[in-house]
Amino acid sequence: MDLQDTPSVEPLHVSAREADLPPNGSDTAEAFSGFDASLDNPAWSSLTGHHADLAIGNELVRRFPEDVSPFVGIKDWDHPDVWDAILEVFGHGASVGVSHADPLLPEGWAPVFSIPGVQLVQTERVRARPDEEAVELGAADVEDMLALTERSRPGPFLPRTHVLGRYVGIRRAGRLIAMAGERLHPAGWTEISAVAVDEDHRRQGLASRLVLDVAFGIQQRGDRALIHAAATNTSAITGYEKLGFALRRRLTFGAVRTP
Repeated sequence: MDLQDTPSVEPLHVSAREADLPPNGSDTAEAFSGFDASLDNPAWSSLTGHHADLAIGNELVRRFPEDVSPFVGIKDWDHPDVWDAILEVFGHGASVGVSHADPLLPEGWAPVFSIPGVQLVQTERVRARPDEEAVELGAADVEDMLALTERSRPGPFLPRTHVLGRYVGIRRAGRLIAMAGERLHPAGWTEISAVAVDEDHRRQGLASRLVLDVAFGIQQRGDRALIHAAATNTSAITGYEKLGFALRRRLTFGAVRTP
């Protein structure tokens, strides 16, 4: 089994009314039983917790540096000052990633795109384990990581995205052919992202192996793993479910442009 996690953008906020609660007695019910409010707003939890030292913003809106990640944390979409707070952080004419069921944009704001997505979480069925072929990736590997993500397009990966957490990869004949790593760190959880495999090395199970390696590191710290993916990426979602991840909720990925 191989995975290719290729969402165009991933969620920054999910309101409670967007939740697609699973039925009792299913794997999704098992996942949902591990409910944690930080999963409803993972970027905000990350930017005010584990990644607070990277955060730029104010009391309602936080973002990462532009060379780290495009994702945004919003404390409360229902706050009367939230749109002014976004404008304060991003300025005029900026594209801002948001995830909201059906935001009522103020005058002058414009939607950029909106696509359906899913949030998957680790269950007891995930058999996380280190991979013998995986190597740790860091600052010295950034050029190769950028090249691989440019070829395979697993989602946003920038020159300093690697500072968000642990990244691992597989090299053969000196070439980086597969990678995966950590991104958002909401309290008690860590997001697995940047799952990328070169085209000529797919269908070898490399992505699955690296996902389980990253999940092992997360588990060793006492956290659980989560994954976000575009709902249209059904092959990757099926692969994650076979590894033991389960749907927690459906949500919307999107972006708006400031006036």
